[in-house]
Amino acid sequence: MNPLHSISASAVLATLAVLGSAPAQNQPIYQSDYLGKEQAMKSIQVPEGYKLELVLSDPEIKEPVWAVWDGNGVMYVAEMRTYMQDADATGENKPISRISRHEDTDGDGVYDKHSVFVDNLLLPRMILPLDDRLMVGVTNSLDLWTYRDSDGDGVADEKIKIYNGGRRGGNMEHQPSGLTWALDNWIYLTYESVRYRFTDGKLVKEKIPSGNGQWGLTQDDDGRLYYSRAGGENPALAFHQNPQYGSIGIKGELDTNFKKVFPIAQAPDFQGGPRRVNPDGSLNYFTGCAGQEIFRGDQLPSDLYGDLLIPEPVGRLIRRAKITRSDGMSVLSNATPGSEFIRTRDVNFRPVQTTTGPDGCLYIVDMHRGIIQQGNWTKPGSYLRGIIDKWDLAKNTSRGRIYRLVHKDHKPGPRPKMNSEKTADLVKYLDHSNGWWRDTAKRLIILREDRESVAPLLESIALNQKLKTQTRITALWTLDGMSGVKPELLAKLLADSEYRILTNAIRVSETWIKKGDPTVVAAIKKLANTTHAEIGIQLLNSIHYCGNPESLSSASEEIMSKHGQLPAMRANISFRKKQNKPAPKTKGGKKADKLLTRALQNGQEIYTQLCIECHGENGRGTPMAGQDDVVLAPALNSKRVIGSGDTLIRILLHGLQGPIDGKTYAAGIMPPQSSNNDQWIADVATYVRSSFGNKATMITPDFVANIRRIDAARKEMWTQKELVALEPKELTNRKSWKLSASHGESSLVNAVDGDPKSRYTTSKKMIPGMWLQIELPSAVDIERVVMSHKGSDKDFPDKFIVGFSLDGKTWKNSKPQSGTPSVSSFSTSPTKARYIRIKQLGTSKSYYWSIHELQLFGK
Repeated sequence: MNPLHSISASAVLATLAVLGSAPAQNQPIYQSDYLGKEQAMKSIQVPEGYKLELVLSDPEIKEPVWAVWDGNGVMYVAEMRTYMQDADATGENKPISRISRHEDTDGDGVYDKHSVFVDNLLLPRMILPLDDRLMVGVTNSLDLWTYRDSDGDGVADEKIKIYNGGRRGGNMEHQPSGLTWALDNWIYLTYESVRYRFTDGKLVKEKIPSGNGQWGLTQDDDGRLYYSRAGGENPALAFHQNPQYGSIGIKGELDTNFKKVFPIAQAPDFQGGPRRVNPDGSLNYFTGCAGQEIFRGDQLPSDLYGDLLIPEPVGRLIRRAKITRSDGMSVLSNATPGSEFIRTRDVNFRPVQTTTGPDGCLYIVDMHRGIIQQGNWTKPGSYLRGIIDKWDLAKNTSRGRIYRLVHKDHKPGPRPKMNSEKTADLVKYLDHSNGWWRDTAKRLIILREDRESVAPLLESIALNQKLKTQTRITALWTLDGMSGVKPELLAKLLADSEYRILTNAIRVSETWIKKGDPTVVAAIKKLANTTHAEIGIQLLNSIHYCGNPESLSSASEEIMSKHGQLPAMRANISFRKKQNKPAPKTKGGKKADKLLTRALQNGQEIYTQLCIECHGENGRGTPMAGQDDVVLAPALNSKRVIGSGDTLIRILLHGLQGPIDGKTYAAGIMPPQSSNNDQWIADVATYVRSSFGNKATMITPDFVANIRRIDAARKEMWTQKELVALEPKELTNRKSWKLSASHGESSLVNAVDGDPKSRYTTSKKMIPGMWLQIELPSAVDIERVVMSHKGSDKDFPDKFIVGFSLDGKTWKNSKPQSGTPSVSSFSTSPTKARYIRIKQLGTSKSYYWSIHELQLFGK
């Protein structure tokens, strides 16, 4: 028997009556409007014994994307009120979104008091309650702010910037989210390779090996984080260990066919296009996974505790995943094989977050709208636009629902009042059966000024073997958050018999391992002969994280000898090998080395955070589940990537749509990245041109700026046909060019003789103002100037300008351009000229200015 309630035939007929006349037999059912609130809720299938309750809806909330609660159980909701108000994303960047505040004043479970806590925001995407403050992050910015209501009217009247992150570019779907205060007291988010922590009342930042995820972030009782990536169609990843040790994937981490979904909604508005559509019009594999939650509440059946809930807003469903942990590796499997935990036929059901509430129940944030995909993917002519128009989805906007999932055998728990309680009274909540209460109490204690007063009590709880393991772990990390853990306490905990106490104590010990504390180091050494895989893996991770101190080298070797063949251990070793690759070097001198090294490092970070979703770790494209294909075209050895650079930069700035080399890929488009600055574009382009077997030249920010300026009027994404047509032709009449130069004129002919081994050289160290000039037989539209320095890689100009003239008297000069070791080039919109003059602006005490090949391109 299917444990899910199915919609009865009468319910279907009732729905059709609302939507219009019933369709002919065997014809698809098109829902082109909203269902009533009760009807929509009843249409959602939930497991036997469960029931949904509507706790908030429009008009109190519109376009909700995230919900959180403060210590008194007040709910705050981030509302993206400008998100996709039509299929063209008109007005999306207007700062008129908000964070609303909702309170249950009488404790009956109904939110009856509403206010706008913060108004006029640009698409708020991250909210985290602190004490009486709310931390907030918005779209297009890495700044973090706190808001406080000091007079009790439900409206924030204090705003303080606590972290200056600066501007963040990129499509709004590919910007950070999450802002999760984890068990280890670090605050994590998606995409960015950083984490934050409150230290002495200030927010500090630390780099971690890589960013991950997309929309949403959650943690289990041991603080392991669970990410998801809609762009890469990956519902769960990087969950085996904490991110500061490195993001690893292990073969078999997702059960066979875990990515296959079982929806009942039949609207085929999927970014993957026809290959993601079942014969009945439903979704076949995960594509829009977001807002996941490890359920840690206490007022639903106990077998749900610790399970991973994964909303799939594109498929109108929520997956429940069981997690099996063994030898440092977690494996996820569908808890309802052949079905889903929650699903509906309602096309407007768009679950974007699941979260554990203070009452121990599960809450579901339903954006409740027609279009879920952002405007880059819904442009006229796209597959999605056709479906949106056919189903009339664009008109379904400005709604929102938040549901509470309850169970017939459980009653929602009481409303908390922790913000009002004394610090000492908060300690008892560290033993609460609801993870929300434990997390909130821990955070509040750490942020209190009198936190030191409870340190002795916390220490006694951490050591008390009669208490629940989870209680002891939470007490230990509370002490850690207030810098109250002493080596003597750790020595005792590192001799405990419970492996989870040991693994968490090892993590807390890292501060003291870095300091070389003899008490902690001695206790760590004693664990080296452990036969428990979890302890061994954590030991090795912590030792590596602490810089592999010599005092623990023998311990590392012993651990490897016992556990080195475990899949989790092998994955870590492989990750570290990639991280420990030597910095790239060039032949271009010390400054050039530094520039290229920095560009490659930044580019790799960008690629790992963003591009890897579709292009894959090896640049060959991310495989599509259930298909013998990849999501997007490979970033490998193609002229688009390794050519002059113009085409690649145009794609990065304005995007690419349509078939590529005659093939249509599931992603459909390469979205524009023009909102990122020139350095960002240059770095990721340089990385791709230098990786995956590619060996093309470095791209500079000046080069990007030129292309951006040339195509400033461009609004649409490129097609491959357009890009091919834009590629200028090389001028082949070099023998008829008249050449002159300020220095070394007699050797200038070597730059146009077709022999890359010969060269033009100034035969004098570079000084500003050195120039060379080309006079053409007649005026030509010039679009690109290329100087190859290959063979004399250090003899390149640090800066240069290119001038164009029709008569050799009146000149139009470019802005200063950056040279690079192998090739220095300049691109421009078609500029008619008979005379071209290149002037170098740098100074070198060691090197000449040399050119092995000088080329002009135009039409």
